[in-house]
Amino acid sequence: MLPADNHVHTVWSYDTSGAARMEWYCERALEIGLPSLAFTEHLEFTDGGDGDKATGIATDARWWGRIRPLDVTGYLANIADCRERFPQLRILSGVEAGESHLFAASAEKIVGGGDFDRILGSLHAVPYNGRIIAADALFGLMGHDEAMRYYFAELVRLIEGSDLFQVLAHLDFPRRYWPKGPHLYTEAPFEEEYRTALRALAGTGRVLELNTKSPLASVDLIRWWREEGGTAVSFGSDAHTPERVGGRFKLAVDIVEQAGFRPGKDPFDFWRA
Repeated sequence: MLPADNHVHTVWSYDTSGAARMEWYCERALEIGLPSLAFTEHLEFTDGGDGDKATGIATDARWWGRIRPLDVTGYLANIADCRERFPQLRILSGVEAGESHLFAASAEKIVGGGDFDRILGSLHAVPYNGRIIAADALFGLMGHDEAMRYYFAELVRLIEGSDLFQVLAHLDFPRRYWPKGPHLYTEAPFEEEYRTALRALAGTGRVLELNTKSPLASVDLIRWWREEGGTAVSFGSDAHTPERVGGRFKLAVDIVEQAGFRPGKDPFDFWRA
């Protein structure tokens, strides 16, 4: 059996289309043999509220212009309906909280007031020169290697500055936009930065995601996670359309197994060292 897909986006996320109906994801999951889906919709904010570090910091319209608030009531009603319609599939509610160290108070109001099973943490954007900008915009502002190192430094601040999330999603998000082509990106030059972030994450007892929408992490990277004290791995397709559910999971399983992780206590559990 394939592992649970713990990172999925449907029509309730601002960056999907009408084809991303939750029911169709459930049908696809059952078709390919997934035991569970976590519908982790985007939780992002266009400006800081009371208690947020981001209050008063300008945001880059190129990134924030797309963001829409999460309709928590409608989303949770859809979850309840799917749980009733697909009892053979374990369905988890959740969010992918972006930049939760900068929007901690705003995110906590949503997460603390909702019935969410799985909370992902992610870093899509970073502070730079008094603004918050899309992470991939760094490539146009500095050298490519410098941009990645700038991102990793902010990632550590996310890990150390937010206890909201359980799983760290796509820890090297900008590699998707590597200017020379994502297929040419290599992890080795950034081993020290990876290990620093992984060590910080392991110290909190949280879980690392192997994201299969991004260029897949290498066996070496997942080994670094284990060597730095990481004990669990989550699988996430980051699907924004139903056909992407569970994408490349067989290959992802091979990578995680080679790095020394095995299935947990049941099919719904994280994989464990």
